[in-house]
Amino acid sequence: MSYEAPAITSAGLIIPSFQDIQNNLIANFQLVYGADVYLGPDSADAQWIGVVSLMLSDAMQGLQLEYNNRASQTAIGAALDSLVKINGLSRLVASYSTCDVLLTGTAGSTIVNGIVTDVNGNNWSLPTPVTIPSGGTLTVTATCQVLGAINAAIGTVTTIGTPTSGWISVTNAAAASPGQPVETDSQLRARQAISTELPSETLLDGTRAAIATLEGVTRSHVYENFTNAEDGNGLLAHSIWAVVEGGVDAAVAQVIQANKGDGCGLNGTTSIAVLDPISGVTETILFSRPAYVPIYVSLVITLLAGGTSASLTAINAAIATYLNSLQIGQTVTLSALYAVAMSVMPSLLTPQFAIESLTLATTPTPTATSDISVLFNQVAQAATVLVSQPS
Repeated sequence: MSYEAPAITSAGLIIPSFQDIQNNLIANFQLVYGADVYLGPDSADAQWIGVVSLMLSDAMQGLQLEYNNRASQTAIGAALDSLVKINGLSRLVASYSTCDVLLTGTAGSTIVNGIVTDVNGNNWSLPTPVTIPSGGTLTVTATCQVLGAINAAIGTVTTIGTPTSGWISVTNAAAASPGQPVETDSQLRARQAISTELPSETLLDGTRAAIATLEGVTRSHVYENFTNAEDGNGLLAHSIWAVVEGGVDAAVAQVIQANKGDGCGLNGTTSIAVLDPISGVTETILFSRPAYVPIYVSLVITLLAGGTSASLTAINAAIATYLNSLQIGQTVTLSALYAVAMSVMPSLLTPQFAIESLTLATTPTPTATSDISVLFNQVAQAATVLVSQPS
């Protein structure tokens, strides 16, 4: 291609490449000093042309970045943060996992700055102070000391990290509610797209958007049955089922009450009474919290030239991130796991590792060889990603 000045066309901003800039400078240099001027790679003139070409190319790339930052679909980082403020949104910050734990001890014993530990060695802080009541047991919410999606299955938070007189034992009867990492650009773009449906033409889209934009809501989905009979998913006739991760129960119930259609039935296991501010009638709003499906993935990897233990670590992290990014009801596929594992390869033309086998299951011993459907209110979670080399 020949050099063309930057211009905005129907296809967007068009800028010249580094090679186009360099070729144009060389052509103009030869017009001034003659076509026979020496411009070999070892010449001072060629070196200077290369330096100037790089500087101009960097300026063009900066121009492209600034142009892209004008639209939420292509903006990144701080520019995207500024754009989504138009929709009343802000990037979700990292949050801590929480877990309800049952404390057993002598009535009247007080625990100050208590810490409990799960089987993976993660520390969870108790509210302080905590006093054991007359019954000898008390359930409190412990907060993980590590940011992000730290999981704790039922019965895995069992160690007292700060032994205290009168405190006998701890356990968790329910799985932890995982925290979230800092929201990525792609996740923020998706949430911004949903938020624009608030003034939508359908009540269902408006309900989905209102729930998704609530503070603290990290994942959500609203199912609908518009038929005259109960459907195969168990939804009542002419009803919706909202499944919501995060957010305050009362806030979720209020936006459902405000956005659902007249006469629309509700499904769910969480029941919240909401007062209609106009009619003064108290309505019972139903929705559900997601159930988490532990996903166990096992890969056997052969390292090739250039492959190191860092490759195995990268594969582990990439698969865990992928699983934890799945939305409610999505399917975990073997093909996607292969693709995610291969995505850490710098170049497929010079492979650094080979995947000998990949298995997938919802039990601690990965033996499954087929895809796993995560249905309705279930969310896939990375329980264990085992990456090993063949023995």
